Amino acid sequence: MIFPHPTPPCSLASSDWSLPGDGFGPSERENALRIIQAALSEDLGNLGDVTSQALLEASAQAEAWVVTRAAGVVAGLPLVPLLIQVGGFQLDAVAYVRDGQSLESGTPLLYLRGSARDLLAVERTLLNMLQRLSGIASQTALFVERTRGTRAVVLDTRKTTPGLRLLEKYAVRCGGGRNHRIGLYDQILIKDNHLAFLERQGVANPIAHAVLAGRRRFPQLKVEVEVDRLDQFQIALEAGPDLILVDNFALDQLRTAVALRDRVAPTILIEVSGGVTLDRVGELAATGVDRISVGALTHSAPALDLGMDDRPPA
Repeated sequence: MIFPHPTPPCSLASSDWSLPGDGFGPSERENALRIIQAALSEDLGNLGDVTSQALLEASAQAEAWVVTRAAGVVAGLPLVPLLIQVGGFQLDAVAYVRDGQSLESGTPLLYLRGSARDLLAVERTLLNMLQRLSGIASQTALFVERTRGTRAVVLDTRKTTPGLRLLEKYAVRCGGGRNHRIGLYDQILIKDNHLAFLERQGVANPIAHAVLAGRRRFPQLKVEVEVDRLDQFQIALEAGPDLILVDNFALDQLRTAVALRDRVAPTILIEVSGGVTLDRVGELAATGVDRISVGALTHSAPALDLGMDDRPPA
């Protein structure tokens, strides 16, 4: 769909163009401001865009369109006005779409107008950010689509780019996924290393001990325990955590675990982790598990191909 310029339908002066609901809030904004400052500093240094300064008059004006060059889901539009603000760029930006929308190749996202020097100075940083976050949203949407019709929800992990976690987890939500814990501070997750340490300390039933200790120390937080064998899974059911994370279970093991959970402790949620690919996620979801955590949403999502053109899309 092509919109006339220079008046696209959405202004980026407002947060209305973030993901509806659990969208781009104060925490994401704070994360974005830190990253933007660092990104502009590494790209512009102390002198700025020396090529544009040498070739273009300071008064020169220009306009440009950011356009998708591949189909995908957009994420990161609320960063654009922050980028303009932090850089002190003399630019106006308006949006054709909002975060979380699925777009075909050739769809315009943004229209920008103002200083030609500033437009060229901001181009790469703007595209880098939108491509990275839109790539995560697009990858997430593919996984979510493969689980449609099941009870399973797709979650991210802590396998994020250092410094970008809140923004990347926002992009996951734009793609229809949900966030696992943000960090080590907002949920108790008892992993194999914790259990191995307790075993070395001579604890007879490390799973039950760990669940009880977690509840006592942080009663306000959910408790999850990781297991990699069915006998551990049964012990975990008896210990009564909120969630059990099953790592690298085969499909028949997952079905057995779900049936056992349904019979013994139906309120406990089962989460699948380990070796989750786009090809496998549908069959994993079909076993009846509640959650599937996927590191690939963030650690290996390809960037969505976007470009900045100096003329309207044809």
